[in-house]
Amino acid sequence: MLVSIFTLIVDTIAAVLGGVLLLRFWMQVVRIRPPSSIAQFTFQLSDWLVRPLRRVLPGVAGYDWASLVGAILVALLATLAEIWIIGTPTVQAVLVLTILRVLRWMLYGLMFFIIIEVVFSWINPHAPLAPFVRALNEPVMRPLRRIIPPIGAVDLSPLAAILLLQIALTLLSSLVVALVGP
Repeated sequence: MLVSIFTLIVDTIAAVLGGVLLLRFWMQVVRIRPPSSIAQFTFQLSDWLVRPLRRVLPGVAGYDWASLVGAILVALLATLAEIWIIGTPTVQAVLVLTILRVLRWMLYGLMFFIIIEVVFSWINPHAPLAPFVRALNEPVMRPLRRIIPPIGAVDLSPLAAILLLQIALTLLSSLVVALVGP
């Protein structure tokens, strides 16, 4: 029981911090400026890690690689903390589990922002955060919107995106189970 509680705490802290670091990286990839409240939250929560990493990893091609590497380091530490309790795996297993954890955070983050965009479109499409969320989703949603036309006034591409992301999560979960066992 204590192992489950420890794992829950480590997972939650790592997911929040890793998610913020990935959001920081993704905002630069899609070239959007966040609203001040989100920017303040993101930067205050992650500057303690990103700034020292920038000394070693400067931005290249306009991307903040320190944020992405920071997310990977957080995932690595969380994986090591959880595996420390379970046993002693190989270095390859730790690295693969770390990458799978970061990919899982990315997929859940995309699903989260797609759901937020859908809720905004139903409740208040002119909300102050709606353009920001739509811009975050645009690189993922654009190809699907080309393939899936709206039916009436209903855009079904978010449903397709969430379905595809769920399939990717299922594949990732099966990789994790195959790697570490049930």
